[in-house]
Amino acid sequence: MTRTVHCRKYQKDLPGLDRAPYPGAKGEDIFNNVSKQAWDEWQKHQTLLINERRLNMMNADDRKFLQAEMDKFLSGEEYAKADGYVPPSE
Repeated sequence: MTRTVHCRKYQKDLPGLDRAPYPGAKGEDIFNNVSKQAWDEWQKHQTLLINERRLNMMNADDRKFLQAEMDKFLSGEEYAKADGYVPPSE
């Protein structure tokens, strides 16, 4: 049976994640308050940010930037977009 959470991003009840994506309190917060849909969307956006902004995950400042953007994205706040990115036309 699928677990349901009240998604922080979409402000409605949606299917939740199967497990916490991070260890500790941050992971538990995401597990309890973020839907699978919102998390999957964040994963795609995170990859876009890393690639388009050429972020280096070995760099502490780049990791902090990505963490802050994740918090904004999952909270439904304004978040960073990839500069100059144009989605493929259908």
